[in-house]
Amino acid sequence: MNIRTLNDVFFALVERNDERAMLRPGERGWKPISSREVYQGVVATARHLQAWGVGKGDRVVLLSENRPEWAIADFACLMLGAVDVPIYATLTAEQSLFLLQHSEARIAFVSTREQYEKVRSVRGETQLERIVVMDDIPDAPEAIRMQSFLHSPVDIPDYQIEEIAKSITPDDLATLIYTSGTTGTPKGVMLTHGNIASNLSVSLSPFDVGDHDSCISFLPLSHITARHLDYALFYRGVTVAYCPMFDDLPRAMQEIKPSLFVAVPRVYEKIHNAVLHKAGSGLKHMIYEWALSVGGRHRHTVLRGETPAALPWKIANQLLFSKVRQGMGGHARLFFSGGAPLGRELATWFADFGIRIHEGYGLTETSPIIALNTQREHRLGTVGKPMPNIEVLIAEDGELLVRGPSVFKGYWNMEKETKAAFDHGWFKTGDIAVLDGDGFLAITDRKKDLIKTSGGKFIAPQPIENSLKANIFVGEAAIIGERRRFPAVLIVPNFPVLEEWTQAHGIKFTTRRQLVRSKEVQALYDGIVHDLNKNLAQYEKLKKVLLIHEELSIEDGTLTPSMKLRRRHIEQRYAKEIETLYTDDHKPAPAAAKR
Repeated sequence: MNIRTLNDVFFALVERNDERAMLRPGERGWKPISSREVYQGVVATARHLQAWGVGKGDRVVLLSENRPEWAIADFACLMLGAVDVPIYATLTAEQSLFLLQHSEARIAFVSTREQYEKVRSVRGETQLERIVVMDDIPDAPEAIRMQSFLHSPVDIPDYQIEEIAKSITPDDLATLIYTSGTTGTPKGVMLTHGNIASNLSVSLSPFDVGDHDSCISFLPLSHITARHLDYALFYRGVTVAYCPMFDDLPRAMQEIKPSLFVAVPRVYEKIHNAVLHKAGSGLKHMIYEWALSVGGRHRHTVLRGETPAALPWKIANQLLFSKVRQGMGGHARLFFSGGAPLGRELATWFADFGIRIHEGYGLTETSPIIALNTQREHRLGTVGKPMPNIEVLIAEDGELLVRGPSVFKGYWNMEKETKAAFDHGWFKTGDIAVLDGDGFLAITDRKKDLIKTSGGKFIAPQPIENSLKANIFVGEAAIIGERRRFPAVLIVPNFPVLEEWTQAHGIKFTTRRQLVRSKEVQALYDGIVHDLNKNLAQYEKLKKVLLIHEELSIEDGTLTPSMKLRRRHIEQRYAKEIETLYTDDHKPAPAAAKR
C-alpha cells in the first residue's frame, strides 16, 4: 500500500463507490452517506473556497465536533492544496483566538451556533474573511450556511478540481495541528501530505481491515491520532460512523456494533470502573473475582490472539467477559489504544477479560504513529515495535529520538523552537524509552515530567498515576515532589463511587469539599496509597495524599484538550494546599483502611 498524498485517500474512497462510506446520527437512526455524496460535497465546498480566492498554502480553520462536514471540509482544503487548521471544539473563544491569529487563517468552518458565536466574538482581532456554519442556524448574518452549497449540482467527475488535487505533491503542507500545550504556548506542527501519507502506508498494513468493517469516529479530529485513523479507515473501505458527543457513545456502540474499537486510555478506564462498580459485593463480587482469576490463567492465550478453549474460561466468558464486550457493541474484534499511556495494570485487566488491546505510541510531530502492537507482534507493557518507516535511537539520558519521512518539517513561524526540537537530524520526542532485545518499545514517562526530589532521585510519575487510576475510587491522580524531600500525590476521587461508599458507611456531608475532608474518606485514600506503596521503591513511596474536591477540566487549565495533565497548572492552582501538605509533618503515614 503506497499513498503519496492525502488526496490519494480521497480518490480511493470515491473509487470504491460505497453506499455506506459514512454514517451520521439522525432522529430516525443512522443515515448512510455514499462515496458519490461525499465527492459531491467535497467538490462543491472546494468550488466555493476557490471562488473566495482560497488556494495553495492558505489556512482554513476547522472548529467542529466529529461529523461528516468536518471530513468534507478537510478533503476540500486538501484537494486545493490549502492548509487546514483544526481547533478543539472545547477551547474557549480566547484560546481559539491565539490559534486564529497565529495561523493567519482566512476562512473558518464551524459546527454549531455555539462555535459560531465563539468565533464571531473574536473575529475583529483576526484575519478571518468568512465564517461557514455547518448547522443550518437562523439569525446569523455574518455566517455562510454550508448546507446552502453542500448539495449543489457539480460535475461528476470535476476534472479541473481533480487536476489541482493530483498536482499536490508529498512536500506540500497539508495541515497545521497545534499541540495541546502542557507546559507553554501551543505550537503549530507543520505536517505535509507526505508526512501523514507515509505513516498511513504502514499503520494498518499488519491488520486484517477492510470494507467488511465499521468504526465509530468519536475521538476529537483535532487530534492527529483520530484524524490519521479516519484517513486509514477511508482508504481501506471501512464504514466510518460519526459520534459528535462523547455522552452518546454508549448508544452509538449498541446501534452501530463496530468491528473496530479505537479509544484513548480514559475511555478504557471508564469501562473498567463501570465493571468494578457493577461487581459490587456479595455473590456478584465473588463471581467477578473467580472470573478474573480464570482469565488471568489464560491471559497468554488471549495475548497470542487466540480464544481460550478451556471450560472454566467459557463459563467465565458466558457469565461476565461477553457482557463487557456487549457494552462495546458486541462485535468488536480489534481494540486499539493511543493518545496517552494505557498502563500495564489496565491492559492486563482487559487481557484477563479476553480483550487484547493493541497499544500504540506517537506524537503530533510524527504524524503520529511511531510504534504499534500488531496482531502478529504483540507484547503487554510495551507500545509495540517501531513502524518500518521510522528509525529510533535511545539517547544517553534515555530520551527516544526518531527520524523518518513521517517526522514533521517544523513549527509554524517558530524557528527557534523548531531548531531546538532536533539533534543532528533526529527529532527529540521528549519521552524516556526502553527498547528490549526483541525490538519492542516501552515508554516510561515524559522527560519533562520526571520528578527529581531534593535527595537527587528521579521518579517517573505516569506509571504510578496509572496504577492509582486502576482503582475504582480514583478518578485522576497527579504525583508531585519536584525538589521536595519526598513525593506526594493529588487525587481527584471518582465521586459517584465515593459518594455511594459514604452512603453505605453512614458518612454525612453536604458539599464535596466537606466530603474529601472527612476523616473516614481520607483514611480510605490513605489506604489505597498504602497498598500501592508496597510495590514501589523506597524513594518512590508516596508520603502524603491531598484530596481535591473538584474535577480537573480543560476550562480551568488543569487538563489539555486531549485530556492530559497540565502539571504546572495543577501545582499553581493548588499551591497553597500543596505547601500545607509539605509543612504539616504531624499527619500520620498512610495506613490501610477498610474498603
